Amino acid sequence: MTETVLCIKKELLPESWVQQKSVVPLDLDLFIKKCSIAGFKFIDRPDAEKSTSYKQIIPYIILQTRDLKKTAVYNRQGSEQRLHDLWSIGIGGHINPVDREKENDSFEKILMSGMERELKEELYKRPEGELPSFIGVISENITDVGKVHLGAVFRILTDSPENFLPGQELFQFSWKKTKTLDRLNLELWSTLSLDLISAQLRI
Repeated sequence: MTETVLCIKKELLPESWVQQKSVVPLDLDLFIKKCSIAGFKFIDRPDAEKSTSYKQIIPYIILQTRDLKKTAVYNRQGSEQRLHDLWSIGIGGHINPVDREKENDSFEKILMSGMERELKEELYKRPEGELPSFIGVISENITDVGKVHLGAVFRILTDSPENFLPGQELFQFSWKKTKTLDRLNLELWSTLSLDLISAQLRI
C-alpha cells in the first residue's frame, strides 16, 4: 500500500520559508496560521518526492540539555537512502493520514499528533514532563531531499539526558558537546537547525 504524506503547495507558503536556504525563527501560532491559510493535502509519497511544487511537512525534533551544552545526535541508517551515513540532530518523519482522527481536523492537531507519534516511534523512553516547543522553520532547495521537504523544528530541553532511551532507528545515538557538532558530517537540515537555534537566541 502506498504511503500518503501531508504536503502544502510551495507557492502558497511564505516566500521567506522556501528560499535556497531558509532559517526562520517563528512562534507556533504564526506557523499554524500561515499553513492553515495555505491549505494542505495528503499526496502519495512517490508523487510528492518527484514534485518540487509541493513541500512535505516534517516535524524535526532536537534534543538538548537545558544549558544547551549538549545535543543528541545519531547516524542516519534508516529508510531514506539519500541521508545514509550523515549525522543528524533531528528526530522526525512524515505526517500521515493516521495522524488525523477526523476528516476536518485542523492543521495544528494533525501536526502535533504526527510529531508525538514520531517521538514515540523513535524513542523507547523519554522524561514525561519535558515537552517539545516549536522554534521555527527550516528549508533548502539544494539537496534532492530538501527540495521537497519543509522542517517544522521543535526542541526538547532536558535536565536528564540519561533518561532518553533511543529506538533502533537512532543508530549510534549519543550526547555530544554542542560546540563540537561542526566536526561531524552533519546533514544540511541539522546545520540549518543549529543556525536556527543561534538566530533564536539573538532575538
